[in-house]
This record gives sequence, structure tokens and C-alpha cells, in this order.
Amino acid sequence: MTCDDLMKTLVDNFDPAKADGVDATIQFNLTGESDCMFWLRISGETCEAKVGAAENPRMMLRANMDDFIAVLKGEMPPMTAFIQGKIKIQGDTFLAMKLQSLLA
Repeated sequence: MTCDDLMKTLVDNFDPAKADGVDATIQFNLTGESDCMFWLRISGETCEAKVGAAENPRMMLRANMDDFIAVLKGEMPPMTAFIQGKIKIQGDTFLAMKLQSLLA
């Protein structure tokens, strides 16, 4: 999966019904065959993605692309990935816990 494919998938899978009260920018720094750096902006019922670094993200997620995709597909529990250090979070941990329900 390319970075563009992943961004499109996350935006397409966004569930606005679960985003009540969420107003945040989330930075994703993914590594793998090719590095993938992008951000998502979730505000109310909208979700947009852009390549690059966000200014002042509320949360930053770092992971290997394959591990992140495994979590999104439900092949790896998010808490397991976090505990094993496969996904690293900086910033709003409450938002991190809510992320899978927003984007899966």
C-alpha cells in the first residue's frame, strides 16, 4: 500500500458519527519500503489528509507501515502494538485510543 493509498483509505473509512467533539490534527510518521509522512485533520464531520508535517499536531503516531496497516485491518490489537513498541504515540493518548474507531 502506498502512502497515498493509505491516506485515501483513512479518509474514506472516517466515521463522522464517532467523531462528535473531535477537533484535532494527527501526524503520522510511518516507515517501511518507503517513508510515509502525512497528517489528518478531523473536525466535526470532516476528515482531510495532506502529505508532510503538520504544525502543532495534537497527537503524533510513529510506526512501521506494515504494523500500522495490520492494526487498521484488525490483524494486530492496537494495545499489543503499543505495548510491544510497534506503535509509538506522542501527545493526546485519549485521542490515540479513539483513533481506530474513527478510522476503521
